[in-house]
Amino acid sequence: MEHSCGKYADFEGLRERAVALRREGLSRRQIRDRLHVDNNDILNRLLEGEPPPDWTKRPNAKDDLRHQARELRLQGWTYDRIQVELGCSKGSISSWVRDLPKPERKRTTEEASAIAKRGWETTMQKREEERQKTKQTAATAIGELSDRELFVAGVALYWAEGSKDKSYDRRERVTFVNSDPNVISLFLAWLNLLEVERELIRYHLMIHESADVEAAEKYWSDLVQVDRSTFGKTVLKRHNPKTVRKNTGADYRGCLALTVRQSSELYRRIEGWWYGIVGAATELDSKNRT
Repeated sequence: MEHSCGKYADFEGLRERAVALRREGLSRRQIRDRLHVDNNDILNRLLEGEPPPDWTKRPNAKDDLRHQARELRLQGWTYDRIQVELGCSKGSISSWVRDLPKPERKRTTEEASAIAKRGWETTMQKREEERQKTKQTAATAIGELSDRELFVAGVALYWAEGSKDKSYDRRERVTFVNSDPNVISLFLAWLNLLEVERELIRYHLMIHESADVEAAEKYWSDLVQVDRSTFGKTVLKRHNPKTVRKNTGADYRGCLALTVRQSSELYRRIEGWWYGIVGAATELDSKNRT
């Protein structure tokens, strides 16, 4: 296309010079500065069809994987097989090999589905191994727990999960409800640290009426190491047919409620400890900001 006026009037001549410079290995910026082409649209048209020199291409960390994926695709491998072999996502594989011919189907739909399932299972297994490794490393980092550390953890745990006194409903009593056996065990260890006598602790189960109540009672009584006959009356939650429950199965054991009798004084101390922790933490944060 010719331009009637201006410095781009001899477009074809300018294009010949731009193409020659491109083939010499110059970058777009170098060509632009050499020919004094300030308009990007004009520069694009001058270099249309001319690939950039290799040295201007940015290195890609996945170039090796991309090359392997293309080689495997040319051998007739499916996306699922390539995914299992290289551990790449199907999205990446698709973008790398979409210009290559599709291999002939050599398997039935069922066989292809089985391969895809194995690939997904392999991926999930790797993720689970990484997940468990992270958890184990974090657990090991805790090491031994001092009495003070347990004390502070217990105060925070109670204030997060335990019942609290309200100005409109005075209930200065230590009551703790949870469905996690590890949380219950930690709470009992904390009460033991505070030298709360076990005889002062009362237990009762809160569970859905359709669950195995007897098995749940036995589970919790074994956990807290008390006779099941000492449990208070189990509270049954009635079933709502419109609700789709997810807390079902053998692992569902309801919630265990622990109440410490004669605990008004202990409750007041817990509340004081909690605000002491908050005050110390906010003061430390304030010092760190200054």
